[in-house]
Amino acid sequence: MQGLFWLIAGVSAAPFVLGGEVFMAALSVATMLLALATLLVGIGVLWRRRRARGLAVALEVVCLFGSAVLLLLPIGFNGGPVSLMVNVALPIAVIVLLRKSEAEAFS
Repeated sequence: MQGLFWLIAGVSAAPFVLGGEVFMAALSVATMLLALATLLVGIGVLWRRRRARGLAVALEVVCLFGSAVLLLLPIGFNGGPVSLMVNVALPIAVIVLLRKSEAEAFS
């Protein structure tokens, strides 16, 4: 879901390039590449790759850190319920679902 949200954000930034906002092209491409990386990490987790699990948790921790910075700084960040669900609750849910069980930790 998170990769899909980022893909939609990247595609929705693309029309601003036609309106003269040239820097939005780089932002759009970077967001779509992040969505692709998230998709590939998700496939790695599905295939039970050990490194993919660690990358997914690291990505979610970075997302939580970025969300915390945006919530604390008054720079026009949308703090509504949808934004909080996507930027805070979704990364926390992924981290909880990807944590290692006690049986795996001792083996």
